[in-house]
Amino acid sequence: MPPRPLLVYHDSWYERPATGPAATTLASLPSYMNMVALSFVRPDAVYWGRLDLSKTGLQYGFQGTVLRDAIALLKQRQPGTRVLLAVGGANYNNWDGLDLDAIARLVRDLGVDGVDLDFEPETPGCALRPPGKMRCLSDAAWQDLVARFRNAFPRPLLLTVPGWSIGAYGEGAWQNAQPRGRYTGSMLGLLRSPQAAAIDLVSVMAYEAGPTFDPWQAYQAYRQVWNGPLALGVQVPPSQLGGPTYTVPMAERLARQVAQDTQAGMMLYPLLGRPPGQLGPDNPDGRLLAQALCRGLGLPDCDQPLP
Repeated sequence: MPPRPLLVYHDSWYERPATGPAATTLASLPSYMNMVALSFVRPDAVYWGRLDLSKTGLQYGFQGTVLRDAIALLKQRQPGTRVLLAVGGANYNNWDGLDLDAIARLVRDLGVDGVDLDFEPETPGCALRPPGKMRCLSDAAWQDLVARFRNAFPRPLLLTVPGWSIGAYGEGAWQNAQPRGRYTGSMLGLLRSPQAAAIDLVSVMAYEAGPTFDPWQAYQAYRQVWNGPLALGVQVPPSQLGGPTYTVPMAERLARQVAQDTQAGMMLYPLLGRPPGQLGPDNPDGRLLAQALCRGLGLPDCDQPLP
């Protein structure tokens, strides 16, 4: 695990076609992008081997052998970078069909360093219950998934977990934190449970939360319940739900605040994303935001661009 993580989601649907590993953006990532989550693998992935990615959920426009070799080339060029498979996400939600054996084969054949467990239950069923604790119907599912994933991917393989923007709200000083929604408090049960010890990094999806959402407040709420490595996530604009809309100055400022915590870093989604209109500090793509996060975290070589 990098001491100061900068986790980027490498969006397979935006990756350029390539006939060889050196032509991919993946193999060319700069050193400050020290954690990379390949997005996204289906929980119910069908994978029997031979690097056939067609039914895994990954949407790279090249063969699995090219992806494997691009990962190897990236790790040769940047030995400190850790590569993960992001499993789940907003569009892949057949968790009843979870095939951990298939995912484990894919992890082995691609040569990655672990998995990012992106479980987004449609109806978490959260409510404040006596004695003033948030309880969610999804708590048991979260804890079961973390336990099963850790069993399938023992350390030193990494297991990271992204949490909903408002997932640590609903109790104590954040009982009335805004905005509120069905995911309010949805991560508290997991992060208080014994299964939390199996997690190597929690990231906060601090986006698509609306105009009243304060990412720094969300970070503080997560830190109150989770004392391990924590990353605050920003998103390439535009926001579909009205905010926050991240600019280069805003992202750099947040990263500088986060850097005061010795166990913290940043997350970016999606790395290859590009907003409509002219690019600039107020309308950045993933490349500009990544460099801003790098500067805010005080990482070296932030001027290295992504080709």
